[in-house]
Amino acid sequence: LYVLECKNLNICNVLLSSAVKCTNEICKDPKYILGGADRTDICQGQLGDCWLLAAIASLTLHKETLARVIQPDQSFDRGICWHLPLPVVVDDRLPCVRNQLVFLHSADNNEFWSALLEKAYAKLNGSYEALKGGSTLEGMEDFTGGVGEMYETKKAPSDLYTILKKALDRGSMMGCSIDITSSAESEAQTASGLVKGHAYSITGLTEVDYIGKKVKLIRVRNPWGQVEWNGPWSDNSREWSGVDKAEKTRVLENSTDDGEFWMEFEDFKANYDRVEICNLTPDSLMDDTKKKWVVNVLEGNWIRGSTAGGCRNFIDTFWTNPQFKLKLEDADGDGRCSVIVALMQKNRRKLRKEGLDLETIGFAIYQAPNDEDHLEKDFFRFNSSKARSRTYINMREISERFSLEPGSYLVVPTTFQPHIEADFALRVFSESKAEAMYISIIEETPEEKGLRSLFEQIAGSVRLILYFIYFWKEIKFDGLTLNTCHSIINLMDVDNSGMIEFQEFKVFWEKLKKWMMLFLSYDTDRSGRMSSYELRLALKAVGRSLFVLLLLVQTF
Repeated sequence: LYVLECKNLNICNVLLSSAVKCTNEICKDPKYILGGADRTDICQGQLGDCWLLAAIASLTLHKETLARVIQPDQSFDRGICWHLPLPVVVDDRLPCVRNQLVFLHSADNNEFWSALLEKAYAKLNGSYEALKGGSTLEGMEDFTGGVGEMYETKKAPSDLYTILKKALDRGSMMGCSIDITSSAESEAQTASGLVKGHAYSITGLTEVDYIGKKVKLIRVRNPWGQVEWNGPWSDNSREWSGVDKAEKTRVLENSTDDGEFWMEFEDFKANYDRVEICNLTPDSLMDDTKKKWVVNVLEGNWIRGSTAGGCRNFIDTFWTNPQFKLKLEDADGDGRCSVIVALMQKNRRKLRKEGLDLETIGFAIYQAPNDEDHLEKDFFRFNSSKARSRTYINMREISERFSLEPGSYLVVPTTFQPHIEADFALRVFSESKAEAMYISIIEETPEEKGLRSLFEQIAGSVRLILYFIYFWKEIKFDGLTLNTCHSIINLMDVDNSGMIEFQEFKVFWEKLKKWMMLFLSYDTDRSGRMSSYELRLALKAVGRSLFVLLLLVQTF
């Protein structure tokens, strides 16, 4: 399966030259987890997915979250199930060359949890090739269900330390890295002991009294378990002698010798270029976490000719984009509401094999009138946004942190160009109570409301198609089977989710009504079936539509 879906020649050659073997064929005594799941179990193979490995390494530092993902009590006696964005079941067959794993592997030859996690993630996204290239945040978000935000330390807000401290209090996962200017600098070590182009984890922040002044410190961990910072506040540096013994004991009591070190926060900003934060959703937090996020998750899609209006540069169509009302009620201590808005494109990595890639996306936030629903062109022509994404960019997810006054707002997610189709998820993380809802462009008619009600009652079954088709008593459906219903679902499933959502079903319903009327128009003998002569006339009238041909042939 992975070879057939692979378009990258190098990866394809590796897979074709390898043998797919079960774990008990690779070694005599295979173990799912051996001595606990930790960073030493993560060794990169011949696949360019170091971003995923960095996310897994960070995940091993959060044992409770890791346990939710890998289910450590599993064994090879049955299929291994992984709790990624969706439960994923895999067998234990892995690509090998001379009994050596080709891709991700553990330092121990008979431990396989990390290799199987990579396989599960590849299955979730369609193929191993789909994992080539990505960001650490993407992996963190998929493993935890959290939302990510990124800061450039040289351009970060003045309260970056406070932001990181709040994130740590909420149990968020955090990482940092040093940019490289060329591939030659990748994993090059600096004179101060830091590694360029390498993913680090942030594990702690604190303040200490040092010679009569407060010093802000940050604790960083190298997943290698070695190669540490050798500057001020590093292990055994002279700065520690100026700290009260009790305070020194408090700060260092949870420190380890495995690649973990303290830095002054100003040195951290001077040496590191990027900070990544993955804020966990409330159901992912540990019981003893000090604070929790309030989360609203909304889904939608941009449909060409309907809801794909593009950015505000295209004012004539901008108003047709999906609109979401956000109500912020309870202010924080400073009288404002802190929120993170995250816009994510769905299923884009899986759609690479169809030639689709990430679209350029962004969003804008407007102050919303209390007495109006979906706002039209004139509102956006004469009102400026209160906040917006910093830029439009072709990333899987963009997120921004805002401080807004309590009130009602309108969030408008868009692609940069109009008429671009894609599915998206909009998530709003807030420190206090917030409500979010989708605003319909046109109020549903009584027929649509009835259709939605009936759809919700019997959705989830392939027989849904049969149920609605059998409304037409004038047509005989003796030859219409569940396999035909599966074919209809596949044709109408534009987002490749394996299911028909209500908006997709509405399109099918309208087409079905048109096709049924066409059928009845050309069934001249009112037999409920079509003769070859009647079928020829019907196909000529519709231009030999494949979908119509499917329905008519099945009924014929």
